[in-house]
Amino acid sequence: MESLTEVKRKMKILCLHGFRTNGSFLKWRIGKWDPFIFDSFDLDFPDGLFPAGGKSDIEGIFPPPYFEWFQFDKDFTEYTNLEECITYLCDYIMANGPFDGFLGFSQGANLSALLLGYQAQGKVLKDHPPIKFFISISGTKFRDPRICDVAYKDPIKVRSIHLIGDKDWLKLPSEELVSAFHDPLILRHPQGHVIPRLDEEATQKLRDWMEKIVQEHNSEGVKMMEIKAVTGSGLNLVEGEALRTACKLDQNEGSQKEIEKGGVDAIELDAIA
Repeated sequence: MESLTEVKRKMKILCLHGFRTNGSFLKWRIGKWDPFIFDSFDLDFPDGLFPAGGKSDIEGIFPPPYFEWFQFDKDFTEYTNLEECITYLCDYIMANGPFDGFLGFSQGANLSALLLGYQAQGKVLKDHPPIKFFISISGTKFRDPRICDVAYKDPIKVRSIHLIGDKDWLKLPSEELVSAFHDPLILRHPQGHVIPRLDEEATQKLRDWMEKIVQEHNSEGVKMMEIKAVTGSGLNLVEGEALRTACKLDQNEGSQKEIEKGGVDAIELDAIA
């Protein structure tokens, strides 16, 4: 039977960097946040699929090499290498997961939301557990109608939090992405198109939000451990529940006898359940 320690494994987050930066830069910037926010998580920061095809905004701030996930035209309506990127990320997720959540900045957030919408519609990651949560930093929707009609067809029922800058040139598109999710939470900051420093209030809100996710995960893990304790003993759930009920009734009546079925002691079963 799995131990409680095994059940309470750290949850895993796939973190996708922005256009013409790299995974190490995103890790560095996120590292400036309160460390307790991600204390119960393992974070994975892969580099983009393609080398940067032009100047990076972080040149002189953070060392190269720089990468991009895909390319786009000046109107952000036509994309190059997007399908190849999606295939690469799905393969990466299957090989390195399972992942519980996504975190993305700018182009990385756009991709994360796209994968969530596609997974909800059964287009990608069919053999991967549903992603549970999403942290979007300056994320936006794709504008190609062929993508929108699938990825954002229905509200994406993934717990999401959206960090939006008051001075971000993509503020309005970021708010449009919020509308693609069911019951989203918005954290606003006074900065621009950046991975922001979080003030005390934003830090507390994000910590509380992440803590709820951890609590739900641990609760689900304990339930699974209980189910495996029953089904692993050769009983189906209905039989296991019947035995637990019978045992409790028998104990209430003061009986000392043990109820057995299929070689499994019902009193012991009730103790581990």
